[in-house]
Amino acid sequence: MTAARDVVVTGLGATTPLGGDAPTTWAAALAGESGARTLENDWAEKYGIPVTFAATIKVKPEEVLPRPELKRMDPSAQYAIIAAREAWQDAGAPEVDGERLGAVVSSGIGGIWTTLDGWDLLKERGARRMLPMTVPMLMPNSAVAYVSLELGAQAGAHALVSACASGAEAIGYAIDMIRTGRADVVVAGGTEATIHPMPIAAFAASRTLSLRNDDPQGASRPYDVDRDGFVIGEGAAVLVLESAEHAAARGASVYARIAGVGLSADAYHITSPDPDGKGQVAAMRRALEDAGVTGADVVHVNAHATSTKVGDLTETRSIRALLGDDADHVQLSATKSMTGHLLGGAGALETLFAVKAVSERLPPPTINVDNPDPELQVPLVRSVPEKLPDGDIVAINNSFGFGGHNVALVVANA
Repeated sequence: MTAARDVVVTGLGATTPLGGDAPTTWAAALAGESGARTLENDWAEKYGIPVTFAATIKVKPEEVLPRPELKRMDPSAQYAIIAAREAWQDAGAPEVDGERLGAVVSSGIGGIWTTLDGWDLLKERGARRMLPMTVPMLMPNSAVAYVSLELGAQAGAHALVSACASGAEAIGYAIDMIRTGRADVVVAGGTEATIHPMPIAAFAASRTLSLRNDDPQGASRPYDVDRDGFVIGEGAAVLVLESAEHAAARGASVYARIAGVGLSADAYHITSPDPDGKGQVAAMRRALEDAGVTGADVVHVNAHATSTKVGDLTETRSIRALLGDDADHVQLSATKSMTGHLLGGAGALETLFAVKAVSERLPPPTINVDNPDPELQVPLVRSVPEKLPDGDIVAINNSFGFGGHNVALVVANA
């Protein structure tokens, strides 16, 4: 890959169950904190929902945004605009022609709060009371539309939807925009706001949520033999991506490079991964090939690892199948153990974690693993992470979604 096609990360922004910005979120992750907490509402009693906890946002949007913005945005867009503003300032608010600036911010579900509140309003008060901003608030591209309006991004505003892989695929698409010459700078990431009784009840019905109501902070336990499902989370993460040439010309500080993108589809089942892991292996292999590196270069993987019985081990078998004996030298992190599962925002947040891990050469831990599954096939970072090696290093961030979507991103040192 030539220097002109290299894509670098110059800005990071987030609002998550661990913190209201990227530095706070990262510090909490390194400290092994959990963002899961008991919900302060009567949903369980009122609707018979068997789950009473979630990884809720740490800093509420009303503490950050003015009331007019809160009124015209669904929470998913609120989270995205908070993260995007932070990332843009972190990048130094680059001066760039709007026609050379793009935005790709995805959501797995979109404005579910607006959709369901709108339906309740219609039933209770009739069509005349429907809010005129309902459609712009509920549409899945609402978040990226507001980000593009905020920054004047005219090279393209896109919202790819691939369930829990959406945030990572957004970053992959942004990289293509830069590589193909459509843009010099792209703001990319993912957002989700689904801690609402209907989605929680629906996920509980699918038997994918943990039922550890008596221990919310210990509920998300990837790779533990007693794992019983994921903890639903909310929030957003956004990265500012630039061509290396553009970043160098303006003297920007660079966290890391997104060196490779790999995509595949299982075409196997609407919710379960292919147990052979062929699609996951293909995505990771394509990402390594795209980056021009080999498995021997990989020192860290931020796993999708949702804390489900089947998914966790399928992924580690895929990593072992791809890397062979090189997997023995990889430090594996499962950060959903702390953040919960941000669905469409997960891939973006975990890419941010991979960027910070490579930049600081320190992978975040995986918490709540009291009894590691004996079938775990890759060394797991637990309570005390070890420094990543000096020199050129590579990390992989995996994101997989319902529908068989597989996305792997390769992060390399700057």
